[in-house]
Parts: sequence; C-alpha cells; structure tokens
Amino acid sequence: MKLLAIDTSTDACSVALGLGEAVLERHQVAPREHTKLVLPMVSELLAEAGIGLVDLDALVLGRGPGAFTGLRIAAGVVQGLAFSADRPVVPVSTLAMLAQPWIEKGHAAVIAALDARMGELYWGGFKADAQGLAVLAGEEAVLPPSAAYLPEAGHWVGVGPGFAAYADALSGWVGVEVVDSLALPRARHALRLAARDFAAGLAVPAEGAQPVYLRNRVAQTIAERG
Repeated sequence: MKLLAIDTSTDACSVALGLGEAVLERHQVAPREHTKLVLPMVSELLAEAGIGLVDLDALVLGRGPGAFTGLRIAAGVVQGLAFSADRPVVPVSTLAMLAQPWIEKGHAAVIAALDARMGELYWGGFKADAQGLAVLAGEEAVLPPSAAYLPEAGHWVGVGPGFAAYADALSGWVGVEVVDSLALPRARHALRLAARDFAAGLAVPAEGAQPVYLRNRVAQTIAERG
C-alpha cells in the first residue's frame, strides 16, 4: 500500500511516504515554518520514491487535535493534493500518532498529552490491539490538568509535551509513568494506523478531510476574526 501522510498539528512539520514496509520521511521542528516546508517535503519524498500522487492509494491527514493554524495548513494541503490526484483521505488522530511508537515498543496502555495552551491539555488514552496498533480508550478531550483522568485502571505510560507543560500538576500521578515528555507527533506513525482504517473502509473523499479541534469555541472565535 502507498500512503502519503502529512501532519502540522504542532511545532513539527512532518511528512512520510509509506511504500509497503518501507518508509521515507521528512520531519523538522520549525514553528511557524509549516507553509514554507510542507509542499517541498512532499515533492522531495515523491521524487525520491519515483512516483506521483496518482500512484498513491490514499493521503493521510494528521487531523488533530493540535494548533488551530497548523491543522488548517495540513487539511488544506491534503485536500488540495487529494482533489488533484482524485485520491481518498484517511484522517488519523494526532494523539494516536503520539501513542503509536510506544505501543510498538510493547506498552499496552498509553496516555498521549499535548499542550492545548490556555491552561489546558489535549488528552487521550490508547490501548494496543492484537496487531500492535493504537485504539482509543474512552474519548479524546481538552481539559485542565486538574481534570485529567485514566480511561480505566492499570499501568499507563505517558507521552507528549503536555506532561512537560504541566509537570507540576501531573508529576507523581498514580498509574502513569511518563516516558517521553518532549515527543511530538510524526507522520510516519500515522501510516500503519491509516492502513488499518483504510482497510476498514474509513477513508473519506477530499472534502471530508476536516480537522478536529476539540476546542470548538476557540476555533470559531479565531475563524470569526478572519
């Protein structure tokens, strides 16, 4: 399966091309540089692989949650590429992307947390399925650290900059071992998740590739400001 994944939900601009088991990737932490970097990254990967957009089975959108502007950039780029090549899109949670590498390392339960600003976290718990892929446990949420919760009892590992941003409030949390408080979502970690969802019939047409903000009130306010 050939998949092109794009994520700009955080300070990282991340693009990955999956060609069966092989993965080509461009990933750069460059705040406010996403619009300059993302399309050249796409072109470089396609050229390196010697294929065009029409050779893809689908595009993959890092659909959020994350930074409002970054989500709009990724959605706009993915929609444009999907329209031009007449290819479907598989939206993948950025929190699932954050959890996936730790599930692949053998952890059965992972809490992924991003800094949502305004004193809040983007928060989601994921369990490993039989194929070693992240499956959401409960719901993704935007919440203050004081309201953070475990979807179910047991030992969980925590990953993501939300744990660094609110270290005082979350340190020593019973049931969570923070293993990486600096990791950002990488597009390569969306590829296996997207392949599973594509096979399950969860791809959408280009116009259906929409970001997920969680904090709709903030998104609407920003949109109203233009």
